Amino acid sequence: MGIVKLLLSLVVFSILVGAQQQKPSPAKTAPDAPSHSRPKKPTPNLTDPQLEAAIKAKFAKSKINANKFTVRVSGGTATIEGKTEVIQHKGTATRMARTAGARQVVNKVQISDAARAKAQQNLESGRRRAQVKRSDPRSN
Repeated sequence: MGIVKLLLSLVVFSILVGAQQQKPSPAKTAPDAPSHSRPKKPTPNLTDPQLEAAIKAKFAKSKINANKFTVRVSGGTATIEGKTEVIQHKGTATRMARTAGARQVVNKVQISDAARAKAQQNLESGRRRAQVKRSDPRSN
C-alpha cells in the first residue's frame, strides 16, 4: 500500500512540475481583417496643409492633372471639386486622396454630359475592355 501511495504522489508531482515548466500560449484573438486583405499601413498624422500638398502632388504626377481639380482639406477630410471629361478620373481622384492620408473624401467632381453619353453608348454596344479578346479585331 505504501508503494502505491508513493507512485501516485510521484505522478501527481511530475504533472505539477511539468505544468509549471510549460509556457502559457498567448490567447488567440480574432484577426481585425480577413486574411486575404493586406494589412493597412499606418498613415502619418499630417496637418491639413501638408495633406493638401500631398494630394496635389499625387494629382500632379498622374493623368488627372489636366483636369485641374481643386483640393481643400479640413480636419483630415479632403474635398475635391472640378469637372472632368473622363468618368474614371472621379474615382481615381478619390483613391489618390485616400492613399495620401485623407481620413474621408468628399468628391464633388462633375462629369461632363459628353463623357456620360460616351459611357452609356459603350455600355449599350457591349464594348468593354475586359471583354475584348486579342484575336478579335478592334472596333472603331
